[in-house]
Amino acid sequence: MSPTGGPAQPPSVWPLLALYTLGRILLAAALVALLWLLGLGSFPGLLFGLLLSMPLSFVLLRPLRDKLTEAMAARSVTRKASKADLRARLKGTDDPIS
Repeated sequence: MSPTGGPAQPPSVWPLLALYTLGRILLAAALVALLWLLGLGSFPGLLFGLLLSMPLSFVLLRPLRDKLTEAMAARSVTRKASKADLRARLKGTDDPIS
């Protein structure tokens, strides 16, 4: 419930998605740069940097990914509830379950 008594708005997904995507890109770029500095340049450095960024982002970006998942789940629940409410109103009843 929101402070006004109406249904609570789910958190916005787009800022979290943008942060997660930016984090993945920055992590991959940092690993590629590190590998290039260590002497593994050109295409192999790029491939290994991208490959190593996958498990590292899975571990390092977990809190942000969890928030994004929660926001997407809350948005899904809200959309399903509003869809059920619309169907109930179109059907002519006030009970969204029937």
